[in-house]
Amino acid sequence: MLNEKMEFAFNEQINKEFYSEFLYLAMKAKFAEWNLQGFVNWFDVQVQEERAHAFGMYDYVLERGGKIELMTIERPEIEGDTPVQIFEHVLRHEQYVTSRINYLLDVAEEVKDRAATSFLDWYLKEQVEEESNVGKVLATLKLIGDDKNALLLMDKDLATRVFTVPVIG
Repeated sequence: MLNEKMEFAFNEQINKEFYSEFLYLAMKAKFAEWNLQGFVNWFDVQVQEERAHAFGMYDYVLERGGKIELMTIERPEIEGDTPVQIFEHVLRHEQYVTSRINYLLDVAEEVKDRAATSFLDWYLKEQVEEESNVGKVLATLKLIGDDKNALLLMDKDLATRVFTVPVIG
């Protein structure tokens, strides 16, 4: 059975993961407006990953005998009007998510829930990967600058990204 504080923290994070899904859906729509289909694909993969992350935690809470309390998902606000600005927002958001996973680990330590600590280890590693991937896209966008041809080549590369269902935990 999950400790009450741990259960609440997981429910909060499930909400944050669904918010991430909504945020990336909004960003996907922005890139669709710009007809950058590779970026649309990149965000589509992100949307699927965030949903998988939320349901991984959802299933874990239920498996541990906890109760799911779904919360209101805030309306996503996109910060920025250019690909660089939007990916700067993505990086800040992923860093925030990392801080939230660290908070969950802090709670798990506090309540001595070793099972939760073990489960959350996968999420911590995932966040290192997420921040790295976003950082690489952002660095390339900054390198490209105003070169439209280079942006279109990058768009073509991002179109090859494929969602792989994660094995969580």
